[in-house]
Amino acid sequence: MAKLYFYYSAMNAGKTTALLQSSYNYQERGMRTMIYTAEIDNRFIRGKICSRIGISAHAEIFNCQTDLFFDISSTHHKQLIDCVLIDECHFLHRKQIIDVTRIVDELNIPVLCYGLRTDFRGKLFPGSLWLLAWADKLIELKTICHCGHQANRVLRVNDQGKVICDGKQVFIGGNNNYISVCRKHFMEQTKNV
Repeated sequence: MAKLYFYYSAMNAGKTTALLQSSYNYQERGMRTMIYTAEIDNRFIRGKICSRIGISAHAEIFNCQTDLFFDISSTHHKQLIDCVLIDECHFLHRKQIIDVTRIVDELNIPVLCYGLRTDFRGKLFPGSLWLLAWADKLIELKTICHCGHQANRVLRVNDQGKVICDGKQVFIGGNNNYISVCRKHFMEQTKNV
């Protein structure tokens, strides 16, 4: 029986690398995967998912208008899909999470979602909220804070390296804009800002 998986972590824990490894494992066994990534994430080449360690693969693009159930069921009826993998799943919205549950339940295709749990203010992203509620399996990927403890939050910083606690929830950036930290250091850095 297929399941819906939510792999979550702070930044730099290797979510995209883990996704690409999972896809490779399926393909190595002669199975077909379908990979999605968020249109809003414009750090890399459109239609390509790239890991910071240098591996990449072709990906379909989703945005807030994408009907995932229709797209995947249409493709699945033409050519069997064995697994769907979604990067940047925190950008999905409620209806799309319903779509992925239907892909699992009605099409019997496992769906592996990879993304952030919370934003730079410690608030849940919409996709993460619904995945935490409806996923069959929750798996936290680990990364570490500068102190050596598990990092489970992200801080947003400006060009001078100062912590920012306000602004839009979504600001696409990398290591120069975000730092993964433990809860203790998140609280220390955000209490006076």
